[in-house]
Amino acid sequence: MVQRKHGIVKGATILTAAAIALTGCGGETEKAAKVTEISIMTNFSTPEPPGADNVIVQEIGKRTNTKLNIQWVSSNNYAEKTKVTLASGDIPDLMFVSDPFDPLVMQMAKEGAFWELTPELIKAYPNLAAYPSAVWENSKMQDGKNYGIPAVRPMGGWSFFNIRKDWLDKLGMKMPENMDELFETMKAFTYNDPDGNGKQDTFGLAGNQGSFLFEPLFNSTQGKWKLKDGKLTHIYLEPQTRDAILYEKKLYDEKVIPEDFAVLKLSQFEDMAKSNKAGMWVDTVEASWRPTEELRKTIPNADFLPMTYLISPEGKKMAYQWRGFNGIFLIPKKVSEEKLKTILQLMDYGSTQEGTDLAWYGFKDVHYTEKDGIKLATEQAKKDIVSQSALGKIFSRDEKYLWAYRTGMPADVFERNKKIVDAREPYLVGDIGNGLYSETANKFGAEIDKKVDDLRVKVIMGKEPISAWDNFIQELSKDATSRRSLRKSTNRIRSGSLANRRLAGNM
Repeated sequence: MVQRKHGIVKGATILTAAAIALTGCGGETEKAAKVTEISIMTNFSTPEPPGADNVIVQEIGKRTNTKLNIQWVSSNNYAEKTKVTLASGDIPDLMFVSDPFDPLVMQMAKEGAFWELTPELIKAYPNLAAYPSAVWENSKMQDGKNYGIPAVRPMGGWSFFNIRKDWLDKLGMKMPENMDELFETMKAFTYNDPDGNGKQDTFGLAGNQGSFLFEPLFNSTQGKWKLKDGKLTHIYLEPQTRDAILYEKKLYDEKVIPEDFAVLKLSQFEDMAKSNKAGMWVDTVEASWRPTEELRKTIPNADFLPMTYLISPEGKKMAYQWRGFNGIFLIPKKVSEEKLKTILQLMDYGSTQEGTDLAWYGFKDVHYTEKDGIKLATEQAKKDIVSQSALGKIFSRDEKYLWAYRTGMPADVFERNKKIVDAREPYLVGDIGNGLYSETANKFGAEIDKKVDDLRVKVIMGKEPISAWDNFIQELSKDATSRRSLRKSTNRIRSGSLANRRLAGNM
């Protein structure tokens, strides 16, 4: 990773000049010096969030002439908090939403609740303007407009299977390549005592994220939509989804996933990986280091290795490609135009190498030391909660290997991760339905999703037979409203969207 250096004094000078430019010339210096308070709501994945007096929060405020009042919400319940906050109308100046295509978000945007970020406006902020065009394009809403700053992330290195390489080696097994081999590996991790403690106390997989993981895999797609006969078809209606549910039921029946998988939180899946209880865990390439680092405190050769691909039952080698952003930051229309520009200035600074290095790693020789280009976190970094999983949720830059590197990761692991990110490129499958807008789906989609999720869990746990799924899908296919929600012709995809571009490449 190339590390560009920017002096703090130089950065502060540029920011001061920008602040003066925003407030006009001649006799306006006093006005430019006024600190702007900015309220922010975002999520965090660290054990605890940074406090209001956090040294890095304070430093970012100094460098941008702002006072940041950040409301941190756990990733475990962020979606629920998002809906409550939006519905209340009491929206902070800058609010992260993980799903900009949520019906409530899109409806509020349509009604003028948020500032539109036009290309002309963004042009004044060079670091935001430098985001890949696909990122701005993919985050547009149904009217083809941007209503938020994308939380930019790389297209590759996204969530997929991470597997205990040391357990594979101990059991004399090779890396699984298809779904049958994956099952046999998970079963071996459950029953063949990979941790060597003489007890059957491990699971093949930490949790079961079927609606995200197995059902798309069986359909050789990502997300809820697949291309079939020139049309986008919802995977609920496909026989491959039925096969995936039966596969998940086999995982449950063979006890290779926890019995209470349906109520476990994402953080609890990671806790299983960290506590030597699971042989596979799903997250980004760089995240594989989190449980590895924890495990190596007592198991020096522990190693969660990110898988390069899996072969779907249809014979397609695949891993998941990200859409280039991890959500967007909305700015409500109640924010004045002057304050809007200050917020954009703040986020523009947060997209520089200096800004992201400060947010992600903190102060050199205080929060990290550096050797051979590798940053090693100090104990002070943990005390001050300096992490990509905290302030890094707000401030990010376009970086191909972002999901390959984590502070403190050994150089050999980083180099291996970069090779995995590169090796995945030929097999990446994106979400063809990203940005797809349907009024009917907005009204009834959430209700259908809930019914599907409930029934899916019941079938997996044996509380309902698979015939209950067959009957449900048959009824969905008959119901006119559901049919309109789950079947979309290619001409219903908004022009220029990721889905439209992918369809063009497949037709």
